[in-house]
Amino acid sequence: MSSYFSRLSRAVHFDPGLRLLRATAVTTAAMLAAYGSALLIEHFADLRVDVVVQAVVLAATAARVQLSADRYDRLLGLAVLPAAAAGSAEIGRLMTLHPDLADALFTFGTALAVWLRRFGPRAARAGGLLVLPLVALLVVPADAGPVPGHDHALWVALIAVVSGAWVALCQAVAVRTGLVPAPVRVPAPESAPEPQARRRPNVHTRTALQMAGAVGGAFLAGRAVWPDHWAWVVLTAFIVCSGARGRGDVLFKGLQRAVGAAAGTVVATAVAGSFGPHEDAAVVLIFAVLALATWLRELSYAYWAACVTAVLSLLYGWFGQSSDDLLRTRLAAIGLGAAVGIAASWLILPLRTRDVLRRRTADALAALTELLGVTGTDRPALLRGRVRFAYGAAQLELLAPSLRAERRAWRSARRLTGRGRGSPVGRPYRADVVDAVAACEAPLGVLVDGAVADPALWSDPRVARLNRAVAANSAAVRRAIGRRPGPAYQGIRARIPRQSGAGPVGPPEQLRMLAALLAVDDALGTMAAVFGDPPQAEAEDVREVGISSSSPSSSDN
Repeated sequence: MSSYFSRLSRAVHFDPGLRLLRATAVTTAAMLAAYGSALLIEHFADLRVDVVVQAVVLAATAARVQLSADRYDRLLGLAVLPAAAAGSAEIGRLMTLHPDLADALFTFGTALAVWLRRFGPRAARAGGLLVLPLVALLVVPADAGPVPGHDHALWVALIAVVSGAWVALCQAVAVRTGLVPAPVRVPAPESAPEPQARRRPNVHTRTALQMAGAVGGAFLAGRAVWPDHWAWVVLTAFIVCSGARGRGDVLFKGLQRAVGAAAGTVVATAVAGSFGPHEDAAVVLIFAVLALATWLRELSYAYWAACVTAVLSLLYGWFGQSSDDLLRTRLAAIGLGAAVGIAASWLILPLRTRDVLRRRTADALAALTELLGVTGTDRPALLRGRVRFAYGAAQLELLAPSLRAERRAWRSARRLTGRGRGSPVGRPYRADVVDAVAACEAPLGVLVDGAVADPALWSDPRVARLNRAVAANSAAVRRAIGRRPGPAYQGIRARIPRQSGAGPVGPPEQLRMLAALLAVDDALGTMAAVFGDPPQAEAEDVREVGISSSSPSSSDN
């Protein structure tokens, strides 16, 4: 019982300040408003009921895409979403009349949405909106009604406008009332260009080709094996490949999707039998599970997959399709879709997790080095550097789930084999790099806040000397990542003379700055242990970094 409450406590505390839960409430409000509006339009225009499902799907997914959007992006979304919805409606017609052409157009649309990311955050957000109506096509059962006419595309576009407008309104009200924080434009650190000698397509082109291979292969496999339920294969392959951040990430996401979906399907199958076709209670349960999926998505992808798959099972039951009869088919289709998605990401111009980790760590350290080189009187540059580092740390955190799963697996394997604890190669695990970068955020906040409050602290001799030493170690880790020759990382704590007697002496503000710099250097030491030394590093005399004996000792934090 105590272990259950321990797990429950961790689940609740994954969302400090209930930020995600509040965002979920906003999304749920938008979904309910879109649902009610679509019901009215469907009733008075005598449309197919699938437009109501599409309205809810568009509201749920657009709310996530637009969560960090500013007013200009939201206006762009209101233009992109209806156009994409009209196009997807035509593709939906072709799936019955000319399935091969429809499959090709659908595959091209999903790949285009990924490729647009190369043109910056605004284009990436537009691409995310472009693909939402296509995903909605996969949610509605194929036999939801007769094949609609061309005018159906206009109604679908109207439904998209209504859904997008509700999302924009609910999010704007939530920001205005302080329910959710206002979106902040975060400038990304500039990455060094990839060496031309590699002669490879850029990362966005590669992931677009992977998406095309996954979705196209899923269409072929799904239609060949399950002509009436091919959509489950395509949806799973799309989800596995979307947002791919390396082979390890895709493999981990595919396994989570398969396990979570299997669990969600089994549970929903047992529950769906309690409801008959078109029962209102099933609709209430669908919205409740959707809200739970939205909230738990950041905790684990498996929870999201389980909840969404449960929603699909309940939805098919609402349309009158027996969940018991489709259980094995749905589980097999999910497994096949995950396998197709993983295979496409591993075989088509794959992105190695190691390379993605190196690039994103180097980007974060570039922002760190830039921040440490700012003068204390340049307040805007200090604040800008802090934001740029936070962005780099957030991008790196996206790799964390698969890397932490890898770390847990290695630790478990070493315990089972009795080989002791530690990394299999004698170094910290790759997940430790993500943790080390995240550990720098709080100390950097102390540095920036201290320098902003008192610029003289930044130019204090003791702080300045330690600052230069930490910046040199940051550059050394960057050289190790890029495999460029140069001096290696040298831990600062080991070069500070140990004190006898009383603790460090100095003003409290100065001591906090020194302790923060040492904390950053400790994190750099973890990264250096993972990436190793730069090649052909020049020999350096190990000497003290110029910190007087009144500075914090090596045992101080």
